[in-house]
Amino acid sequence: MPFSTPVVRYQSVDADGVRVFYREAGDPSAPVMLLLHGFPSSSHMYRNLIPLLATRYRVIAPDLPGFGFTEVPAERDYTYSFDNLAITLGHFVEALKLTRYALYVFDYGAPVGLRLAVAHPQRVSALVSQNGNAYLEGLGDAWAPIRAYWAEPSAANREVIRAAVLSLEGTRYQYLHGVERPELVAPESWMLDLLLMQRPGNDEIQLDLFLDYRNNLTLYPQFQAFFKAAQIPTLVIWGKHDPFFIPPGAHAYKTDNPSAVVELLDTGHFALETHVERIAERILAVLPRA
Repeated sequence: MPFSTPVVRYQSVDADGVRVFYREAGDPSAPVMLLLHGFPSSSHMYRNLIPLLATRYRVIAPDLPGFGFTEVPAERDYTYSFDNLAITLGHFVEALKLTRYALYVFDYGAPVGLRLAVAHPQRVSALVSQNGNAYLEGLGDAWAPIRAYWAEPSAANREVIRAAVLSLEGTRYQYLHGVERPELVAPESWMLDLLLMQRPGNDEIQLDLFLDYRNNLTLYPQFQAFFKAAQIPTLVIWGKHDPFFIPPGAHAYKTDNPSAVVELLDTGHFALETHVERIAERILAVLPRA
């Protein structure tokens, strides 16, 4: 019997003066699922999930500006903030003529994608939050040095973040902390992230985004109002040992959408590295076909 695996296409499109790289698979006429990555990764984090979802969805996973293989021309004079990442994502959605989609958000992808949802709620058919925080109670103790940076954005505090998070040790920690079977995590995952973060100037981009992350917290009430008003099919599936986004943030989704399905996995921040089949299975079971 012939073996068939969905073909993944690697493409780029001009949007908001940015050359946005994205991965796409599935029938072009199928319902769309938009996969939004987090720090310090890119659409590469979805490499194993995309083929599993492409049997039902047209799956699209872009690299946000400052990440992966998306190119921001120097003359664009881009200001790296979450507001601007969301604006660029909005242009990307328009460029691909996407009028209806399910959102899969993770880490940074949550405040970016949820800005889009608040701006165009009628477009969002369903939501998957995989360690994608939208509640204050979801912020773990690992945010302590970043909170200090928010309170006093001095050069010294900026250097603390640089040393702790933008290093090989800090990147590897995000992939392996809380993972029962680290042998399942491909080392090229964190090495690719590190390599791309080491491009000239990218470390300053990441430090700017860490500082700007504080502005996401002020938007949490708007995100929560969207959950409450929309009541869309929602799967909240988290690695429960994530030191950054902790389980209370997952359970909080049910405050505004009592029908949300919440499931905690015995793994860390990058749950797809160890539980991709389980996450795909739950998406296909919980989310409607349309």
